[in-house]
Amino acid sequence: MYVVLGATGYLGSYFVSHLKNKGEEVRGLSRTEVDYTDLDNLLTFLRSTKPKFLINAAGYTGKPNVDACESDKAECLFGNAVLPGRIRSACEEVGVPWGHVSSGCIYSGRKSDGGGWMEEDEPNFSFRNGPCSFYSGSKALGEEVLVGAENCYIWRLRIPFNHESSPRNYLQKLLNYASLLEAENSISHLGEYVKSCVDTFTKKCEPGIYNLTNTGSITTRQVVEWMKEEGVTEREFNFFESEEAFMNKAAITPRSNCVMSTTKSENCGISLRPVEEAVRDSLRKMRMQVSV
Repeated sequence: MYVVLGATGYLGSYFVSHLKNKGEEVRGLSRTEVDYTDLDNLLTFLRSTKPKFLINAAGYTGKPNVDACESDKAECLFGNAVLPGRIRSACEEVGVPWGHVSSGCIYSGRKSDGGGWMEEDEPNFSFRNGPCSFYSGSKALGEEVLVGAENCYIWRLRIPFNHESSPRNYLQKLLNYASLLEAENSISHLGEYVKSCVDTFTKKCEPGIYNLTNTGSITTRQVVEWMKEEGVTEREFNFFESEEAFMNKAAITPRSNCVMSTTKSENCGISLRPVEEAVRDSLRKMRMQVSV
């Protein structure tokens, strides 16, 4: 049996659906059912259920975006840095392998050699290497807590997207914003990301950190041009003159924009589609939904 923590959340619900569609037995947990943030409660649950794998999709991202983390730092720090440590303690004591949803938002830009950030690279958008958002800092601390963890997978997500209408969907966000920031990023198709996370375990990849993004990178201007080419919108998009203008007018805290390497996951036989293919496919599905 698989156990999913944070099962009612944006990511957790996708893990539950994916596993059920694969015919797997899955137990999705919310804190109202079992307060898994309490170590003793989690230990009792794991000992009684003996899952073959646990997925931690719980965490704190802030709503509607990471700016909200700046005013709720205690909850953000607990969900993203303290809780993973407690889950580690419980899983290691009971002997349960597990996976943790992390983030590529602990990086900014490209590496000095022009390549994408690799799993072993030290975060450059964190409390130790700031300035950064509180969200990014807390996620970097969450990874530090898991250094040397036994039978633990750390899955880095970047800017989730798909065809569905959701305030968390990157493509929907672009359509809703009055003005956009031009930036280059790696991004993750939500369904492919979830499948790839599970595959690291089922394909017996070595436990550790994995960047799970679609291959390649995109710029904001590329995406909005594809939106027009795929018939999703005819709108002309406005862009901020600079990141400074974006910060002055539309944001409270700095944003991570970065490009990540997917070489490690590809070497394990796990890869997400090329980013343009995945984005255009999602846009075509968005257009079909609107026309129905």
